Amino acid sequence: MSYVGPDFDPPQPRRPRFRPLTVAVAALVPGALLGWLVYEAVGGSGGGGGADRATVRTTSSTPASSAAASGGSASSSTGDDKNPGSPTPTLASPTSSAPAASGPLKGKVIVIDPGHNPGNFQHATEINRKVHIGTNVKECDTTGTSTNSGYTEAQFTLDVSHRLKALLEKQGATVKLTHDDGSPAWGPCVDKRAQIGNKARADAAISIHADGSAAGNRGFHVILPGSVHAGAADTREIVAPSAELGERVAGNFVRVTGEPPSNYIGDGTGLVTRKDLGGLNLSTVPKVFIECGNMRDSKDAALLTSGAWRQKAAQGISDGIADFLTS
Repeated sequence: MSYVGPDFDPPQPRRPRFRPLTVAVAALVPGALLGWLVYEAVGGSGGGGGADRATVRTTSSTPASSAAASGGSASSSTGDDKNPGSPTPTLASPTSSAPAASGPLKGKVIVIDPGHNPGNFQHATEINRKVHIGTNVKECDTTGTSTNSGYTEAQFTLDVSHRLKALLEKQGATVKLTHDDGSPAWGPCVDKRAQIGNKARADAAISIHADGSAAGNRGFHVILPGSVHAGAADTREIVAPSAELGERVAGNFVRVTGEPPSNYIGDGTGLVTRKDLGGLNLSTVPKVFIECGNMRDSKDAALLTSGAWRQKAAQGISDGIADFLTS
């Protein structure tokens, strides 16, 4: 996603403090960077997948006709926080999940938040309304970004979310999506997305995204919640577990995908802490965002548009969540 608009104040990412973790490879970041270096040493090729919500992205607009043909809008997005009136009554359907199977994650509830919604571009008025996120107000949602060829972020995030849901359910987890297959038709707003995870009492929640930064900016990064206590936001209880969740997701993501940590944010760690995202500020359960790649970089775009690579991305995220929930 790209950061533009009247409410955007360029955040000042803090380098997170890491704690020892017990799972090899997936444990620490800069373990993510170490994993990438090991991967490169044995002849692997890393694809760039890190976009973010912490830097100003220079997302150029794609013609509306291209965006419409690909099922979404190519306009830039301001993080994941945007509008208040999202359709609360219709959220029950997207949050439904298949019966949990037996497995190591049986009894665990996981909420997946596919960034944006393919229908947002048809509902500009609705998604531009403001919602309170604790520290300030932001738009309900945005359309997200796209590749130069018109493959939208909303399409990407929903596809990866479906793959991730299937992997987690095979391990016995109960999985809920914040929206799915056009329901609701737009949004939901970022405050509602957080509420879905809270109401589900999720053991872990993750928001899936891709960036719209400048060409040449590559690599993934995971966004962690900072300590916020303002208005309706109080993240103090989830900061530590969210950081652990993020570290495990980052470590596994680099291991499975070969994707390097972002070369333009996070100081090479693959982790960024932010206090300006409603989806994190309003969460009462451990939650992180992942920017899987930069849609505006040709090398990253080649990965993001590959179904085989999206399956790897889902696997890396699934492995990280499983490590967090079973450690």
